[in-house]
Amino acid sequence: MIIGGVSAGTKAAAKLKRENRGYEVTILTKGKEISYAGCGLPYYVGDVIHEKEQLIVNTPESFFALTGVEVKTEVEVIGLDRASKSVEAVDLKTGEKNTYGYDKLIIATGACAIHPAIEGMDLKGVFFMRTPEDAITLREAAESGQMKRAVVAGGGFIGLEVAENLARRGVKVSVIDMADHILPGFDPEMAQYVENHLADHGIMTFTGMKLEGIIGTEKVEKVKTQKRAMKADAVVLSLGIRPNTSFLADTGIELMPNKTVKVNEFLQTNDEDIYAIGDCACVTNRMTKAPQWSAMGSSANIEGRIAARHIAGGKVKYPGVLGTGMAKLPDLNVGRTGLTEAAAKEAGYDVETVVAVADDKAHYYPGAGNFIIKMIADRKTHKFLGIQVLGKGAVDKIVDIAVTALSLQTSLEDMENLDFAYAPPFSTAIHPFEHAVNILMNKMNGAFETITPAQYQEGKAQGYRIIDASVSPSIEGAMYLDLTKIHGEVEGIGKEEPILLVCAKGKRAYMTQNRLKYYGYRNTRVLEGGTTFNEIETEEQ
Repeated sequence: MIIGGVSAGTKAAAKLKRENRGYEVTILTKGKEISYAGCGLPYYVGDVIHEKEQLIVNTPESFFALTGVEVKTEVEVIGLDRASKSVEAVDLKTGEKNTYGYDKLIIATGACAIHPAIEGMDLKGVFFMRTPEDAITLREAAESGQMKRAVVAGGGFIGLEVAENLARRGVKVSVIDMADHILPGFDPEMAQYVENHLADHGIMTFTGMKLEGIIGTEKVEKVKTQKRAMKADAVVLSLGIRPNTSFLADTGIELMPNKTVKVNEFLQTNDEDIYAIGDCACVTNRMTKAPQWSAMGSSANIEGRIAARHIAGGKVKYPGVLGTGMAKLPDLNVGRTGLTEAAAKEAGYDVETVVAVADDKAHYYPGAGNFIIKMIADRKTHKFLGIQVLGKGAVDKIVDIAVTALSLQTSLEDMENLDFAYAPPFSTAIHPFEHAVNILMNKMNGAFETITPAQYQEGKAQGYRIIDASVSPSIEGAMYLDLTKIHGEVEGIGKEEPILLVCAKGKRAYMTQNRLKYYGYRNTRVLEGGTTFNEIETEEQ
């Protein structure tokens, strides 16, 4: 018996029938639909996905024909009796209650959008983004022509993807978030770069701003926060999700403080005949072994397969999640996996990081751009710990390489000379991932001495003289230094003077530093990420 029929539930059901065609497998699901593309909903809003039927991967009828699994929709499980190995459910169409027995039970009830207890929630123009119906109603409202301004509350992946797709339709969009920055799972300087990028593309983000109410008579007119009221025709609430586990109260099934179901490495609960998978379950972090909630469609599908295989007699274990995620934003893709700098420090590592700007393909090839890569490792052991990537191109290939490396527990040296694929339309002769590895290793061995973007924002460059080391002068008010003309002592720069070398990406500044060191300049630093990532201010300005 499987409770829940979206990603995790349907994956487990299909795998069970492939493992043993003789199994009797039934799905009970509260929704009208099964196996819908939850991650694709924002793109239906923006008409990237044109037809709503494309959001439905399977119907109960097609799923039965494909797998032999019986699906009962609009049936809500309201109770669990572990002693009799049965669940009680109510038919939402008729109100009739029924009891269903099981030998093995899989809880895949997912999660629901958080509905804050604030005024104005019943006004016309308040939307969520969790089900196909949510996407359909928001798109209809956007297409009506009545939506000129929208506020998206919540700066996670889904909220930002909704913001992008509403902006595609010409809606003026603002994003508010009570955290200091958008994009949980990214370090502050990386998130801040994205905030500035979104502003350049007409999407304003307001952080440290808590939603306190929605104002209007019949429809949304303003959004109330603790700082200000913002005019809006619509509000999309993407404030997070809450696991659908209330029916487990008083059943003895162990829950985590956030009400997710605690499971072991086989995805079993504290009852060996009951499993929990997907958004309602709490798994572990693959690196730290600490509990981690991973409400991702990718995790849900993997967990569904593993639970099914274990029920069928396999001893495969779930190794845990890495916190992998990515999103498409206006003219920018963002991705991450592994530990952030803050999380790595909290886990007890001696952390070293670098922010590198690398070409995403041969610079001369049409459409070439940059990756901004923050790479994190342990200073003592050189163990690779995590990565965050921003860029117009295929950030997923950088993230996926990192996922493989983290899963194999590699060091920087292990990744130093890998034979990555190269052709000008796809990559660079030294792969951008390898490029970031080389830069971090240079930093660790002292060949590359830097100030990080985070340190620069904190004022750690105070007292350093900014030197423009670009190909041609590009920083107003800064002394310009041409690498190709350095053949000895540089007039006007003292050999003990603290200087901060800045170029577009960091590469030319590094080469300048290398040459200056040879000629006896002992106090140079390079600003990681250069002017591509940082906003430079000189004293003259």
